[in-house]
Amino acid sequence: MTYFRELPNLEYQSFLSDRKSSDEYLLVKNIFRRAKLRDDLQNVFTIFNKYQIVDGARPDTVAEELYGSSQYDWVVLIGANITNVRNQWPLSDKEVYDYAESIYGTDLNAIHHYETTEVRDSSDRLILPAGKVVDSNFTIPNPDNPLAILNPVTGVSNYEYEVLKNNEKRAIYVIKPTYLQQILTDMKKMMTYDKSSQYINGKLIRTENTRASNPF
Repeated sequence: MTYFRELPNLEYQSFLSDRKSSDEYLLVKNIFRRAKLRDDLQNVFTIFNKYQIVDGARPDTVAEELYGSSQYDWVVLIGANITNVRNQWPLSDKEVYDYAESIYGTDLNAIHHYETTEVRDSSDRLILPAGKVVDSNFTIPNPDNPLAILNPVTGVSNYEYEVLKNNEKRAIYVIKPTYLQQILTDMKKMMTYDKSSQYINGKLIRTENTRASNPF
């Protein structure tokens, strides 16, 4: 993931017990420097495409497909506004099954909740949309026969619930390939330090040495 290679460096006073002096520093990546889409681009939907993540796909494989290189996996993630891959990226079908089984055990196929099924009248007008969470005994009058009662309800099992929840993560927005170069240019600007008292160069700053007045 070249994102981390793009992160600027930081000289941080050494906390190691075998340091030679109080002014010894460690060179580390500044992980607090985070790339994000420019504010003026976040709501410009013309720079995005809708994308459906297929089973088993990873950020790097999506980047390879869209941008020609797996190194742009971070572009996929910032376009989709994903900050925690572990929780926000969909699991594979097998991983969903294993996860659901670990939670529900023998109750894997037990009812998790009930949802409405779609109801239309004889003129094909929508009376009740599908997918509304209701009680098992939820009823409505029959739109074509007010004296009759309908129970447009279906049970959703624990496993089906986890599958549905995971599938919701599959629909994301990705940055159009034609905007890739602009994103890369913006990234380099974000990862360049402005001049300050800590500035050494555009890719390196040095933190304050709190041990300077109290060596060791």
